[in-house]
Amino acid sequence: MRMRQRGSNLPAESIESSLMRLQAYLAHCGVASRRASEQYILDGRVSVNGTVVTELGTKVAPGDTVMVDGKVVELESKKRYVLLNKPAGYVCSLADEKGRPVAADLLKPSYPERLYNVGRLDMFSTGLIIFTNDGGFAARLSHPSAELEKEYIIETSLNIPRNLASDFEKGIRDGDSFYKCVKAEQMNARRMRIVLIEGKNREIRR
Repeated sequence: MRMRQRGSNLPAESIESSLMRLQAYLAHCGVASRRASEQYILDGRVSVNGTVVTELGTKVAPGDTVMVDGKVVELESKKRYVLLNKPAGYVCSLADEKGRPVAADLLKPSYPERLYNVGRLDMFSTGLIIFTNDGGFAARLSHPSAELEKEYIIETSLNIPRNLASDFEKGIRDGDSFYKCVKAEQMNARRMRIVLIEGKNREIRR
């Protein structure tokens, strides 16, 4: 689907060169990462010029009015990159359907831009999270081809099994899931350092 700028007298080739995929536009607006923006579209939360759009192939042109959840979104003129030491008790999301505190709210008093997290930590974990309104930057960091290492220090209430570090480096199967880290180092009886490249949902806590 293509959303053509209303009233435009530009040649067809000029219009085509100025078009942007809707999910990319949302990411550049700082709404969410490109992947998350795709889900917004599929969920029917996005409209273009008053029409709800659910096709990922939709393109928008300069002058189109794009709305998410009924609010107009526009391209950010200034790119922002923020490192947040997330405290426990906050979820990594722009909004939470259960009403839990979200980490992005901690930044609102200092940053007027709509910032979203790149990657995530679960509610009870603490640590460094990157927030940005730069969709391209977020996409590059999030893509598996980036192979960025993420380091975790875990502490447990019980002693860690002696062979867990070496087993984790070789790979551990849990039901239908397979977990493997780049590096695991037991620091003491209840503390371990783990380095991952591709993180899976609640992999560390499992």
